[in-house]
Amino acid sequence: DDGKSTLIGRLLYDSRSVYEDQLESVTKASVGRNAGAIDFSLLTDGLRAEREQGITIDVAYRYFATPKRKFIIADTPGHEQYTRNMVTGASTADLAIVLVDARKGLLPQSRRHAYISSLLGLRHLVIAINKMDLVGYQQHVFDHIETDFRNFLSQFQSIEPYFVPISALAGDNVVTRSRNMPWFAGASLLEHLETVPAGEREDKAPFRFPVQRVVRPNQLFRGYAGTVASGHIRPGDAVTVLPSGRTSTVTSITTFDGDLDVAHAGRSVTLTLKDEIDISRGDMIAVGSEQPASSTAVEATIVWLNEAPAQLNKRYRIKHTTAQHWADLKAIGYRLNINTLEREGSDTLEMNSIGSVKIESARPLVFDPYLKNRITGSFILIDPATNATVAAGMITGSGAPAAARPSNRPGA
Repeated sequence: DDGKSTLIGRLLYDSRSVYEDQLESVTKASVGRNAGAIDFSLLTDGLRAEREQGITIDVAYRYFATPKRKFIIADTPGHEQYTRNMVTGASTADLAIVLVDARKGLLPQSRRHAYISSLLGLRHLVIAINKMDLVGYQQHVFDHIETDFRNFLSQFQSIEPYFVPISALAGDNVVTRSRNMPWFAGASLLEHLETVPAGEREDKAPFRFPVQRVVRPNQLFRGYAGTVASGHIRPGDAVTVLPSGRTSTVTSITTFDGDLDVAHAGRSVTLTLKDEIDISRGDMIAVGSEQPASSTAVEATIVWLNEAPAQLNKRYRIKHTTAQHWADLKAIGYRLNINTLEREGSDTLEMNSIGSVKIESARPLVFDPYLKNRITGSFILIDPATNATVAAGMITGSGAPAAARPSNRPGA
């Protein structure tokens, strides 16, 4: 109820990113809703239940562009019940906007959203203090909330916050700067979004290339297809193949449109190597002195997504980059109280719970900590009986494998 959908609708409307037929439909649906001539939340809340309840339930993706940048907005629900939906939207984002109702100040849900943003490695965080029109556009209200939020964010060293007072309903400081708040000298929300750095982490990270497929059209060509997860690669670069540890040199970077001189993060390519090495789907090609870790046991933070609670020592399928193996949930270190952010002991995790766990896989996982590399540091758990995705995980480091149980067989 803090105005997320209204803000996004206003952003789309003021940036002229709404089609005429969509605007006409929303205008008709706005009659009698006490939200002005146009209820901007209807531009994103498309589900009938969302419109009836006035809340966001599912993740809605909206696309728009300005002369300076293209955007994809994930409108995610704020209620605790839909924590998994927020995690889904934030997992691929470069920046998060947390809305605060100027009348209510810093609430537990605002703390929860900021924590989840930091957990998912988001460095850029915008704190949009909304509904300033309902508090008379008073500066001391904004200053008080900013002070409280900055004190809370001080425990997350990686976050760079930007505070902006707005009124999503009236359009103040959303696209253009507001005349109602001359005391605020900062950029409007859209001006900030157009200038904040994005995509820099993947380019600066060490080269990682999860092999998706071995391409062997004839005896003269053997290549390894996939998408560059991070960093860049050039012909002549020395590479290491993991988990085997074998080394070679890149001879060419092949695409459908021809060979490349360099391939950056996000580019789908086929690499050919100087030496014939046994490489298969799920292997990782890396370059440089900063190699990824390799272990059959990892410590991770997971978000439980399934209605059936987590079970210790149950066997799941773990999908990590392009590899998929059997894995066991060996231990739950703690469960996070999503409202107080306190750690609680638990032997299970219910839906929407966040917890620290230890997972052991049948084959080594080649990974980087999630905060260093989102792709090589993330995974999902799949229930083999139902094929449902039950958890999303972020690797924090290696874990020591559990000691083998002594055998009861005679003579063992």
